[in-house]
Amino acid sequence: MTQPLPERGGAVTRCAVLGSPIAHSLSPVMHQAAYARLGLVDWDYQAYQVDDQELAGFVAGCDATWRGLSLTMPLKFAAMSLGEVDEVAALAGAANTLIFESRGRRVYNTDVGGLIWALKSAGERPGLEKIETATVLGAGATSRSALVSLGELGARRITIVARTPAKAERLRGLAEALKIDLTVQAWGTELPKADVLLSTVTAGGADAVADEAAASADVIFDAIYEGWPTALATAADRAGKRVVNGLDLLAGQGAVQVHLMTGQQIDPRLLLDAAHLALAPSPDAS
Repeated sequence: MTQPLPERGGAVTRCAVLGSPIAHSLSPVMHQAAYARLGLVDWDYQAYQVDDQELAGFVAGCDATWRGLSLTMPLKFAAMSLGEVDEVAALAGAANTLIFESRGRRVYNTDVGGLIWALKSAGERPGLEKIETATVLGAGATSRSALVSLGELGARRITIVARTPAKAERLRGLAEALKIDLTVQAWGTELPKADVLLSTVTAGGADAVADEAAASADVIFDAIYEGWPTALATAADRAGKRVVNGLDLLAGQGAVQVHLMTGQQIDPRLLLDAAHLALAPSPDAS
């Protein structure tokens, strides 16, 4: 069941992250760190477990104190019907942010901006100068955002590797719109050489191909941030490759969300530092 909305006194502006499961989310500590830096003492950001069947009801129950919602899995497709769709979200076919505006609700995709920031940040260090070719593992919601982001960064030849190639074929129309030469291949086939390999599969999904994947590209981007380092990240480190992880994506897209919700800019590195601090082992832990 959806948790009840909290009762609060005073002029508090509310935001939250919704998803199922949600207990692991680092979004509250990241957004609250942003509010502290921006001096937004009357802003609050919490986490609620909400599935795709409960999302519309939760949104309908939000009163005028609510400003924005971050939406993680499995809500990114269901969110598309809950407000005016921003052009990036329309292109990606998925939304992860809902903003309550005076004229109504609007939904956005900040994963695209987050992916671009994460890869550009990697480009500030040795290992990524220009993206022309890329490999994407997986064909789910994140793969659509990955395709848009890689296209924005200049990639013109992208290979999607999927356990169900027919699912990846659904990305062909998006690739054509982005002027990307798309190749779809089945999981377990030989990976092509590329500038970037971006894994969008769930935890453990790339473990069996970690060594081959790490050897196939100059930069390895694993969108997972739990259970870090993953087998893929470990293999990439061992091979001396530049590694980008899901925390970089989370911080990049979170900074875009903070701007949409508050109207103020925040450095994604502040959010990244807050996430690393939250994940650091307690000094009292045995």
